[in-house]
Amino acid sequence: MRRYSHPVRVARLHGAGDVRVADEPPPEIEPRTSLVRVTAVGLCGSDVHWYAEAGIGDARLDRPLVLGHEMAGVVVEGRHRGERVAIDPAMPCRICRACRAGHGNLCPDVAFAGHGFTDGGLRELLAWPSDLLHPLPDGMSEADGAMLEPLGVALHALDLGRVRLGAGVAVVGCGPIGLLLIQAARLAGAATVIAVEPLPHRRRAAADAGAAHVWTPEEAARRFAPHTRTEVDVAFEVAGTDEAVHAALALARPGARVVLVGIPDGDTTAFRASLARRKGLTILLARRMSEAYPRAIDLVARASLDVAPLVTERFGLADTAAALDAARSRRGIKVVVEPHR
Repeated sequence: MRRYSHPVRVARLHGAGDVRVADEPPPEIEPRTSLVRVTAVGLCGSDVHWYAEAGIGDARLDRPLVLGHEMAGVVVEGRHRGERVAIDPAMPCRICRACRAGHGNLCPDVAFAGHGFTDGGLRELLAWPSDLLHPLPDGMSEADGAMLEPLGVALHALDLGRVRLGAGVAVVGCGPIGLLLIQAARLAGAATVIAVEPLPHRRRAAADAGAAHVWTPEEAARRFAPHTRTEVDVAFEVAGTDEAVHAALALARPGARVVLVGIPDGDTTAFRASLARRKGLTILLARRMSEAYPRAIDLVARASLDVAPLVTERFGLADTAAALDAARSRRGIKVVVEPHR
């Protein structure tokens, strides 16, 4: 293995709300690993959970952790040297039953950037498996490359929903993944997409993304009443709240599919069982994505989906705490940290 001699700047989470930027030894370069100069890291809702709660779901912070799994950069040593790449954050074991069945996202032994014991991308240099680096076509920025991970999550959720040509779709929660789901559902042939979102700027973004109807949660609730009911074939919940889950269930027609994408606070989701049972709903839970990068790159390169408008704020690595505060506030859409800014 090789090690570069100069220190690198790293933003590391030490506790809830406690991010420290410091110099650390450079990463080790092992066989089948490349050294990447990280140029763009998107901040996700899961990063905000780690930052605000020092954990996510049943995973707790038990060592200082480098966050960030929506990543792009330039290879400085290894395969694809000199190329701009998107970085797949998931390292499944490839030998368990889930992996052998093609469900690497469900691997119980997966190592995932910015989670548990695997440091993520909020640093200047990253050593990463070469086979998880995906070259970016000309015309795609590195910020676009960082957006491929949330796009992959949206595509995986879309696959679970089985959106059919002419279907009615609801997207409850219009953060980055919800907005990408609106675009993807339209591209898949949905006749109508309804968006539900409490924040005005995200409702505007939902309309720009192609939603035919954009409602506040209060407006959506009025549609649940008898004789005024609006129902869809597939409903996606992308907010991580019980209220959003209820809205998705209420908007779904009898026999519909409901895909839960959001990550709740406190590791608990609750909903009215009678509502889901009487409708005979199929409820699915989306976990990350599986082998979505080539597909996502192709869709963006062909301009079938547009990820660029979702990036609304950019910060340097020294301002990582401010970037996480901005993401937590939801005042924009996608916050990106550029470590060499």
